[in-house]
Amino acid sequence: MTRRATTWILLAGGTDGIPVEVERKRVRRLNLRVRADGSAHLSVPARCSLAEAQRFLDAHEVWLRNHVRRREARAAAPDDGLVPLWGALVPLPAGTAADELYRTELAARLPEVVARMEPVLGVRAAGWQLRAMSTRWGSCTPRTARIRVNVRLAAYPPTCLDYVVAHELTHLAEPSHDARFHELLARAYPDERAARALLRRDARELAEETTRAR
Repeated sequence: MTRRATTWILLAGGTDGIPVEVERKRVRRLNLRVRADGSAHLSVPARCSLAEAQRFLDAHEVWLRNHVRRREARAAAPDDGLVPLWGALVPLPAGTAADELYRTELAARLPEVVARMEPVLGVRAAGWQLRAMSTRWGSCTPRTARIRVNVRLAAYPPTCLDYVVAHELTHLAEPSHDARFHELLARAYPDERAARALLRRDARELAEETTRAR
């Protein structure tokens, strides 16, 4: 186990297990994710012990191995010039980076989504920012009523953007994730669980499934 500030490296599945970067952050629950390059990261609450983090990783070893294998295969796959956009595969315009395309698409679609969600929740954001974030789909500062949205949401089906916008707007009425928060969120977006399940998937895989189904 290697320690660096508030970040550690733990092995999921014993001595020959998968290395996972474990970081203490301002989160309420443990959040395990696999990055695009196949590396694994676990965010844990400040009071979570390393023993608890290790038990969590060992319990999710099979899930982790499967996702690391998929991401590594994806990273090694030849570039076919296609990117996931709103849940479908589309050609990436020449000379354009994927995040540039996503930013443009999200900027065009976001105002309509916000206009639908704000009246339902009875709140109004003071400002919106589009960012390419690696660990969050969105974030909110209730004190200033400013909200940030991950541009990479444009890779997923449009319902995922609806969910994230509703989620962050709900924080303007309830900063925590308590029962009241989820009750308020359900008014604007009733199927939170389904959206979260989509966002745990790989956007490219989702788009490929949609293409095959057509």
